[in-house]
Amino acid sequence: MYDLIIVGAGPAGATLARLLGKENKILLLDRRRLDQPSVLGAKNGFEKACGGLIAPDAQQMLARMGLGVPWGVLVGPQLFTVRTIDMPNKLERYYQRHYINTNREKFDSWLVSLLPPEVDLILDCSFQAFEQSSAGIKVKYTKDGQEFEVWTKFLVGADGAASAVRRRLGAKVETRKYISIQEWFKVSENMPYYSAIFDREITDFYSWTIPKGEYLLVGAALLPSDNAPQKFELLKEKLQAYGFKLEEKIKREGAFILRPTSSRQIYLGDCNIALIGEACNQAFSVLIFGSDLVL
Repeated sequence: MYDLIIVGAGPAGATLARLLGKENKILLLDRRRLDQPSVLGAKNGFEKACGGLIAPDAQQMLARMGLGVPWGVLVGPQLFTVRTIDMPNKLERYYQRHYINTNREKFDSWLVSLLPPEVDLILDCSFQAFEQSSAGIKVKYTKDGQEFEVWTKFLVGADGAASAVRRRLGAKVETRKYISIQEWFKVSENMPYYSAIFDREITDFYSWTIPKGEYLLVGAALLPSDNAPQKFELLKEKLQAYGFKLEEKIKREGAFILRPTSSRQIYLGDCNIALIGEACNQAFSVLIFGSDLVL
């Protein structure tokens, strides 16, 4: 029997496993092939839809843990300028804020590489369910078409905003839900800043652009019931008037985003089952790129 099973090897899950792994018997599960991170811009299997920016708060937490992001994880350009665009009022402003620009898959792979050897890691698998009893928690997952059952004393869901652990726990937390649509464009000349775009005709949240090597990422957090695909197309049309050249589209990604407005909307779990990171509803408008708060 394991002391702890963690579902999700993103920053929250991998960090928890690293910190507790030497003194506890831990199993870490993830659906991605983090031992073989994809090439930037490639369309390979399941990837976390994320902008891959590490904001100053997360940088500070990495520093507290004595960690520095390796060169091989970084992607140019490194960003210290934000361009904010208020489309309805035709206002723009540039301000300084330093983000570390990374390949998200390689960033997660690096965190997983720091796990102590005592941690059992199973990748390319899918969490299915759990059952609680007096003997412990039975966790079911599938890999290569086969179903497996393992037992644990404690279970942690670190599997993101669409957490399967939270869903099977029956948590009913009322939070505004959005979907992010993000497209990658191959561009001949990139812009050296991150853009935050505000336009209520598109969304009451916000949209963004992120330069990533030879690619430009364009994304928006949209209400699912508000003609999201059409609103995203409108965003791209409007961006061209601001000098963004959206040339060859490479791929489209999507993810769920939760937008809590109160600490009462954060659900940390129940009894021997805990939720961390985005799975417990900890996500805020400045942190939707995935790596910040969970660290």
